[in-house]
Amino acid sequence: MTTVHTLASGSSGNAVLISCGSTHLLLDAGISCRRITAALREVGLAPDELTAILITHTHSDHIAGLQTLLKRSRLPIYASTAAAEDLVFRLPACMDHLRAFSIGQALCLGNCSVTAFPTSHDAPGACGYRIDTPESSVGLLTDTGRVTSEAFDLLPGVDLAVVEANHDVETLRSGPYPACLKRRILSSAGHLSNEDAARFAVTLAQSGTSEVILAHLSRENNTPAMAQNAVDTALSAAGLSPRLSVAPRDHLSAAHAAARRSVCRK
Repeated sequence: MTTVHTLASGSSGNAVLISCGSTHLLLDAGISCRRITAALREVGLAPDELTAILITHTHSDHIAGLQTLLKRSRLPIYASTAAAEDLVFRLPACMDHLRAFSIGQALCLGNCSVTAFPTSHDAPGACGYRIDTPESSVGLLTDTGRVTSEAFDLLPGVDLAVVEANHDVETLRSGPYPACLKRRILSSAGHLSNEDAARFAVTLAQSGTSEVILAHLSRENNTPAMAQNAVDTALSAAGLSPRLSVAPRDHLSAAHAAARRSVCRK
């Protein structure tokens, strides 16, 4: 069975665990090593049982726990070439752990095939991932101002997708953020809105995705209810009903089983 746990998901920190048999991949390490270790313990794992760490990009909410984690476990870190270069600049101690790859290159990690695709974000070499296992497939698309053509090509058809629903546009526009930060978030190199997530969720479900997890919600500019309602409304209008949930911001999620199954149509 392929399972997905979000360890944390939001502007204050992000980490996702994908497991298939004895292969355990940690996507990002944006919370403290203590919190990562505690979350792994809850699912019966120790840090040194991880197969690898995959980095989407080098903003602090995706790498904050990495340096301490590497002091306790000699794990390989995979990052795109540009992200790896920036990671070494930020955390020189990780150099010996890094395995840089070209975006689009297929990686074989345990019994998982991992393919990265570019996202549109203001960080060097930012990417998302598709993970294929012998029984199912998982996609991760967060921290992107738009759904890139590569994401449109690669992710439809995955069984389970973790998709950013960062903000409600009107809440952001009327909120307390400085104008420059609002422009950044709303730009093509910023973050996906609830409406963006809704449109892409419809595309995914039409192609067979049977579960969508909404992720990276802003604490100030969104709520789980707003995000879920926006996406559920779009899916219902299209006659689709995949499983839909919101990743917890600050704690470990329940296990999500990625499996090939028919999408219910309303």
